[in-house]
Amino acid sequence: MPVLITGVSGVPGFNFFVHMRQKYGDSVVGIRPKDTWRMKSDGIIGVNPDDSSGMHELFNKYKFKTILNATGSCALKACELNQDLAYKTNVLSAQVIAKLATQFNSRLVHVSSDLVFSGDSGEGNYLEDSPVDPVTMYGKTMVEGEKAISSINPNAAILRISLPMGPSFSGHAGAIDWITSRFKMNKPATLYYDEFRSPTYVEDMNEVFELFLSESYSGIYHFGGPKNLSLYQIGQIINKAGGFDPNLLQGCPRHEAGPIPPRAGNVTMISEKLIKILGLHRIKPWPFKPHLIPGDMQWHHKREPEFDYSKTHLHENLYRHTWEVPSPSEYYIQAKFRGNH
Repeated sequence: MPVLITGVSGVPGFNFFVHMRQKYGDSVVGIRPKDTWRMKSDGIIGVNPDDSSGMHELFNKYKFKTILNATGSCALKACELNQDLAYKTNVLSAQVIAKLATQFNSRLVHVSSDLVFSGDSGEGNYLEDSPVDPVTMYGKTMVEGEKAISSINPNAAILRISLPMGPSFSGHAGAIDWITSRFKMNKPATLYYDEFRSPTYVEDMNEVFELFLSESYSGIYHFGGPKNLSLYQIGQIINKAGGFDPNLLQGCPRHEAGPIPPRAGNVTMISEKLIKILGLHRIKPWPFKPHLIPGDMQWHHKREPEFDYSKTHLHENLYRHTWEVPSPSEYYIQAKFRGNH
């Protein structure tokens, strides 16, 4: 303590901030971009992480001992169209934070992405030493961010995550919230048959992030869930769990997508290096309940009578795997954030 969490407007940073703030109170500080002004709560400060003077002032004030750097723009199209912004958010901010962590002797854990890979081979199962070959500007700048962290602060840990499955601040960011928002508005969602990811519950991410902040692990670790799914299958799961019109889900191969942004293929990762630290079964498959695993392309059209497919069913199974124990963070999210956007 104290802890700095950057990128709290994104899904991983937002959920980890709530988790840590509940446990450690005022010793946890989060930062958001200045233009995310709707995000107002105790412990959240508006400062751009690429602003070296503003960040230095923050470090001088709080003397952070540990940092989770979850800053990053994963808006694929926006990164392609504004490459300067992608560089500032994904590379320059990493340089600033790595330098400050070194200067203030702070423990640094940096969050990267599976999209440092292209997935073009279709085989997936990438290891930490697999050659990176991103196809998007987002992925390219994330690679540069990793290089900046490693060269400036060699003792830092880099966690490459896949899709974080949990609530977002805005209510329409992240995989679950975005797809759900389309279905709720009775709008179609088009998802790809051949883009595969390793989705991970944010509650598992919270535990791993906290562990890595308290330990001295360094280097790159892959951090994906044990069940690999296509984006289309993820859409099937969300559609069925929420009881939405099955005809709203549309699918196509990624080569039929527009040229901007280019789409990755099978970027699934092997996380054995991390599992050796955590032990087996610490990272749960998403979705955790077997009745929500797609069996075929039309699986989401079938609704079993024993399940009440609804918003409640979706929340209890897709946002968390331990819903049986109500989490105070759910109430914290509602009270502190939901009324402010």
